[in-house]
Formats: sequence, C-alpha cells, structure tokens
Amino acid sequence: MLVRSDPRDVPRIVNLSRASYRKMIQNLWWAAGYNIVAIPLAAGVLAPWGVLLTPAVGAVLMSLSTIIVAVNAQLLRRVRL
Repeated sequence: MLVRSDPRDVPRIVNLSRASYRKMIQNLWWAAGYNIVAIPLAAGVLAPWGVLLTPAVGAVLMSLSTIIVAVNAQLLRRVRL
C-alpha cells in the first residue's frame, strides 16, 4: 500500500514524487537525444559523406531506446520509501 490515512506517509510520497520527476527528466533527455541524432541520420543528412542509417538499424536503435527508457523507469522500484 502506497498511502494510508497517516500524515507520516507524506514524506514518503514527496520522496517518491521527486524520484519519479527525476526519472521523467532522464527519460526525456534520453529520448530527445536519440531523436536529435537518429532522425537526421535516417533522413540522410550525412549521406553525401557516406553516413546513412538504414531502416533496419534505425528500427533496432528505436527498440533499444524504448528498452532503455523502460528499464530506467523500473529503477524507481529501488527508491527507499
């Protein structure tokens, strides 16, 4: 049970909310960084120099990005309440 009718639980909930916010920010930066790099590569921005991200590699990287975000979110279970 996360919350009971006990005011002493408030610090636990504040701690959990802060940890959740930190994870959201981490996941946002990870996803934004991935998109800033991978989308232009997949679009062929660097193709004139021989750097091109094939659709298969892009799909694998997108899956890996999703897994990293999900694992990072699961690390919230380690937060001490």
